[in-house]
Formats: sequence, C-alpha cells, structure tokens
Amino acid sequence: MACQQFDLVADFLDIPDNLRDRLKLPRRALTVSIPVRMDDGSTQVFTGYRVQHHLTLGPTKGGIRFHPDVTLGEVAALSMWMSWKCALTGLPYGGAKGGVCCDPGKLSVGELERLTRRYTQELIPFIGPQLDVPAPDMGTNEQVMAWIMDTYSLQVGHCVPGIVTGKPVGLGGSLGRRESTGRGVAYLVSRAMDTLGIPADGATAVIQGYGNVGSVAAISLAKQGVKITAVSDAFGGIHNPQGLDLMALNEYVAKNKTVVGFPEATSVSNAELLLLPCDILIPAALERQITGENAARIQCRILAEGANGPTTPEADVILSQRPDIFIIPDILCNSGGVIVSYFEWVQDLQSFFWGEGEVLDKLFRILEQAFGQTFQLHKKRGVSMRFAALSLGIKRVWEAKQTRGLYP
Repeated sequence: MACQQFDLVADFLDIPDNLRDRLKLPRRALTVSIPVRMDDGSTQVFTGYRVQHHLTLGPTKGGIRFHPDVTLGEVAALSMWMSWKCALTGLPYGGAKGGVCCDPGKLSVGELERLTRRYTQELIPFIGPQLDVPAPDMGTNEQVMAWIMDTYSLQVGHCVPGIVTGKPVGLGGSLGRRESTGRGVAYLVSRAMDTLGIPADGATAVIQGYGNVGSVAAISLAKQGVKITAVSDAFGGIHNPQGLDLMALNEYVAKNKTVVGFPEATSVSNAELLLLPCDILIPAALERQITGENAARIQCRILAEGANGPTTPEADVILSQRPDIFIIPDILCNSGGVIVSYFEWVQDLQSFFWGEGEVLDKLFRILEQAFGQTFQLHKKRGVSMRFAALSLGIKRVWEAKQTRGLYP
C-alpha cells in the first residue's frame, strides 16, 4: 500500500526514476531475536524489528508496537508513512517504526518487562536522542517507554529522558501527550465540519477502535455536541442510534476491558460498524479496514483516519468517485501524537517543561497549518486530500535530499 501510494505521488511530482528508490527504501532495517525467560522457567524467543526510513531532516521518530501480527513489511510501511507525516507537519524528523511479534495480553508484567528490556538492549547501537527516538504504539504504553528509558540510561551511565517519548510525566513526559492523537483527530474533524458546513450539534459519529485514540476523540467530539452512536474494539462493537453515554461506557470498559455487552446498546461487528449511517466515521484500529469490498457502501460525510493505513488503494479508487465523502487522510488525521512527541523531545532536551494549555495551543497551530496547506493543494490541483497530503510530505523530503546531496 505504502509503495503504491508513493509511486502514484512520484508520478504526479515528476520525481526522476533514478531518485525514487532513494526516497522509498529504508535507510536501515533491523531484525533481532529476543530470548526471554518466562515465568514458568522456560525460555521463549521472540522476533523484533526496527526500521529507520530516512535521516535527512533529523533523527528518526516512530512508535513500537507489540502485536502477534507484526512483520518486517508492516513496520517498513509504517516507517515510510511516518516520514511523510513528519514532513507534512514540519517536524525535523525522519520516519521510523518498531515492533515485536508477541501477544502482550498473554504476558505477565514481569515477562513484558524482560521482553522490553532485552529488545531495547538489542536496539541500543541504533537508537538515541539524536539518532532514533521511539514512542508507544499498539500494545505498548507509558510503562513500556519507562523501561526503555531506564535500560538505555543504565547502558550509557546517565539519565536520558529524550531517548523515548510518550513516557510518564514524572520521568520527563509531556502533559497532553497521552490524549494528543485523539484530540488531534477531533480538532481536524471539527475543521472538516466547518469546511463542509456541518453543525457539530446533533452530528453523529461512529468509531472503530475504542482505544486510546478512539476514546479520546469520542470524548472531545461529544463535548462539541457530536452524538457518538457506535464504537468497537478487538472483541466487537456496540450501537445505539440515540447516542452512547460515554461516561457510563468508560466506567464499563475500565471494569470489563471491552465495550462488548454494554447495556442500552445492541451488538454489532467491526465490519458492520463501518457501514452504519453517520456524519463522521473514524477508523482508529488496524490497517486495511476500508477495502474495495465495502468502500461503495460506507455511509458517512467525513472519513477521519485515526489509524495508520485503514483504507486500501482499491478503496481509494472507489472513494475518489464519491465526492459526498470528505477524507482526512491518516498522515494528517493522526499526526497529533507525533507532534506532541516532538514537543516532549524538545522539552527533554531543554529540561524545561510546558503547561498543558501551551502544549495544546502549539498542537492546534501546527494541525491548522497542515490542514490548510493540504486543503489548498486539494482544491488548487483537483486531487484527493490523501494525494495532497502525501505530495506535500514526499516533496519536502525529496527537496531536502536534493539540497543535501549524495555523499560520494
């Protein structure tokens, strides 16, 4: 998917063929074996990855995910998207991504810590505050980032809070970082509603993936008057056309670890949820959810991609023929997380920290600029919002590589 998107944009930008591989192929791709002593005394070997796409604009930046389906190809694609995302929003980073093929839900806290620390040990020659700065992703959280920071700091002999972002505030994390992706999604949805003339009060939203991103986006939109009618997680979904009580839902999820079975709502599958009529559809779960099979049947006005790569190229072809749907592409829509990660990195390097209001103000300013530039190119050149966002990001990396030149 990532390569198909790049090739289309490269044709549009008229990038010479002899420069395309340099822009597309990752700078480094690392595969490591991670032996872990399990609680029962046995040893299990996990496979981990880290891909650094380019270092032209600064250190690489990207999350680490713990998931059973992690592959090198997935991690490489996500690192490429992160490159275009950082360039689109004007951050001095290249893209990176990492992951370990495991099911964190089946590991004890001790096993998860030993896995994290051993994985970090394998990465130490390739990461650093000026080289590659990891962050949380699917299956990882603030605690995992704290273990990575501690392992790296012990190795170099002093505390290095800038080695990761998304860590606890008490260890140098930034206020507002945990909620930043979801708040960014909600802000951009609000801008899209303004652009399309859709009043927030009474609008409806459906969210696939009620995790950190989806739940925060839901709460932020509900505060604006948007009615959340359906949400889902890995186990299934719930639907109430009259609107879900988010306060009660959050209490239910905290107790039961799933949205499934929530009272005063009917059950719905993840596939069915995507086809529900609504004003705003937010896929905030896994990749490849909107495909050539269901794209023609989606019933929304705004498609806000909270997840990475939720829409396939085949679906994009269908959606391009549906002017009734306004797409906020993933590299723009979910960029709030990396933007505030950048703020956290800057604060750590300075050892000077900001209040949450200052963080949010700076976040919304960057999102506003990126949205405005993307929408302007979308209207001026008559291309899709995704094509416009990718074009801006790829062009900035291409120009930077041209300016720096190629070392002999």
